Amino acid sequence: MVAINLAPVVGVVMAGGLSRRMGGGDKFDIELAGKTLLEITVERAKPQVDYVVINANVDAQRFDQFGLPVIADCVEGFAGPLAGILTGMHWAREQHPECEWLASFACDTPFFPTDIVARFQSALREKSGDIACAKSGSQLHPVFGLWPTRLYDDLRHALVEQDLRRMGAWLNRHNYLEVCYDDKPVDPFFNLNTPEDLKKVQELI
Repeated sequence: MVAINLAPVVGVVMAGGLSRRMGGGDKFDIELAGKTLLEITVERAKPQVDYVVINANVDAQRFDQFGLPVIADCVEGFAGPLAGILTGMHWAREQHPECEWLASFACDTPFFPTDIVARFQSALREKSGDIACAKSGSQLHPVFGLWPTRLYDDLRHALVEQDLRRMGAWLNRHNYLEVCYDDKPVDPFFNLNTPEDLKKVQELI
């Protein structure tokens, strides 16, 4: 059963991907309309949560302009988004133990909704669930989710002991709720994985 108190919330902006399909480099530095993807993500995430931390596996000094904590993955091997969520949970438990929830945001999805955390909280209040995740059309977007930090040990065991990497596989072990958004006329969770995706977003802007 989900705890009634769903606030305060720590938000983790995940900028630790390898950007292989984008041709390498740091995706969070790509600019759209004069702002980097990371700047856009932080601006959209900050008003929705009580604390923000950036998860990135590069020199933390590169993010000095944000004035936010920067944390590298707490597990080795570039284990994907689950590692970012685990790292955010670890930071929340260490730095803000009063926060029992972690909201996760991908830094390559510039149109993500500005009400998403509130809608996650509403869904968890109304229904019985452990986790809330975003969905648009028929596509689940688990990188955008609200996660109870009490699942930290379970997730760490899955990543470290069982070498689990797929978000869907771990989600299916728990009772998760889908928070649905329309994907027309523009999918709010359209993310940039390739140069072609970047061109589409530039045309939309």
